[in-house]
Amino acid sequence: MATTLPPPNNRQRATIAEKAQAQQDAQSIPNGLGSIRVQFVDQATGKSAGAPVSVPVADATVKNLELLLNTLQRNDDSERIPYRFTYISDTSKADDKNALDIADDLYHSLLKPGLKTTEELISLQYTPQAIFRVRAVSRCASSIPGHGEAILSTAFSPASSSRLATGSGDSTARIFDCETGTPMHILKGHTSWVLVVSWSPDESLLATGSMDNNVRLWDPRTGEISGQPLKGHSKWITSLAWEPYHSQAPDHPRIASSSKDATVRIFDVVSRRIETVLSGHKGSVSCVRWGGTGIIYTSSHDKTIKIWDAQKGTLIHTLSAHAHWVNHLALSTDFVLRTAFHDHTGTIPPTQEGKINKAKERFEKAATINNNIVERLVSASDDFTMYLWEPSKSTKPVARLLGHQKQVNHVTFTPDGLRIASSGWDNHVKLWNARDGAFIATLRGHVGPVYMSCFSPDSRLLVSGSKDTTLKVWDIRTNKLKEDLPGHQDEVFAVDWSADGGKVASGGKDKAVRIWRH
Repeated sequence: MATTLPPPNNRQRATIAEKAQAQQDAQSIPNGLGSIRVQFVDQATGKSAGAPVSVPVADATVKNLELLLNTLQRNDDSERIPYRFTYISDTSKADDKNALDIADDLYHSLLKPGLKTTEELISLQYTPQAIFRVRAVSRCASSIPGHGEAILSTAFSPASSSRLATGSGDSTARIFDCETGTPMHILKGHTSWVLVVSWSPDESLLATGSMDNNVRLWDPRTGEISGQPLKGHSKWITSLAWEPYHSQAPDHPRIASSSKDATVRIFDVVSRRIETVLSGHKGSVSCVRWGGTGIIYTSSHDKTIKIWDAQKGTLIHTLSAHAHWVNHLALSTDFVLRTAFHDHTGTIPPTQEGKINKAKERFEKAATINNNIVERLVSASDDFTMYLWEPSKSTKPVARLLGHQKQVNHVTFTPDGLRIASSGWDNHVKLWNARDGAFIATLRGHVGPVYMSCFSPDSRLLVSGSKDTTLKVWDIRTNKLKEDLPGHQDEVFAVDWSADGGKVASGGKDKAVRIWRH
């Protein structure tokens, strides 16, 4: 029987009422402040959306500004686009460090702190948010047994939420049908733990990396092994990264694998040959990321991050700032690189050229800031810190992200590239601004180390998996807990949110895959 909380006593009621009144007073806008002139500027192109508009201060809320901008752009009610507004104090420099997100209204964000007066012109940069909205997962749709040991990695197909791949300590990977909650294929071939699973961007191949030092490729439709294993590493595989779809030579995809042997190897998937060996790290390479501009990023236990030219296989930069092992890397374009030409509409171009063009267009749209293609990188370390980098501009970090009290295990960007979530051994998930590294909020609720977190495709929700056996879904707008998802019998090691937003998959020490949906 569930425990029922007793009703609040008089003192608690008075405290709650005082807090509610204080919140209401803080949110109210004084009357008689007149109007303010606003100029809307597209953040990607720097172009103005028409002439400056005079807006009453009392009505200058984010919701009303959104309506006004949609009207200026002549969007129908059915085509209304949600926007995020940012104020940059010196638009001539367009320096990200001076950027301020408008949270609720212009009065509390700009006028009350004294950043602007009603007599000045306010230039607001706008960024479109996801038009579709993902609903928070709230129930376990299916719990699928089958694996004989702990599940170490999960990954949804980039095309839809109907297929899921998992890697386990029982030396197998499995592909599940998430609609029926049944296993489709058991991928046998590895002789030790399967640590990593990764779908190719066009979902035609599945790659698995194992403690047997090999990478294997599989046909996900039949479950058959595709050719010989990719050999070369002398120690286990820690991470895999496919070449972005728009950068691939036609019908010649490549994959990069990082290993405990301190090297990264780039394999030609068709010929099964090692094209390049990236050697230079002095310790285990913990993570590899393949960027959309032809750059490979690697992190290592030697405390450094290295930037490589993917075509030549040469070292471009070494980023040294961390004081301990670098555990994980994330790119601001990870989501669009993973999903390539698949988007929320579900329409796939019929030709190869159309697919490449769509993948390239999606990447450029996601990476363009002020007419420049910018890929940001964030690194997480055992020194309790993270660093935000812009490797194309400087070898010095944009910001140092401080706040975690223990090692940082995992970092990830929102699909729109505007927020960062970090998961740590201090039981907390923290949110950061991806533009300047500013701290936003701590998401408290887990009572054990948080191993991993993953954003929904619309960037509005976050799911985290922990040693405390639960998953938690967080609302990014309010920074509050949206759903608590108990169900696992033991630690949750891996979690993934499908690219279409429909399902969340989790796996861990209890050997069962759980599919969650709304």
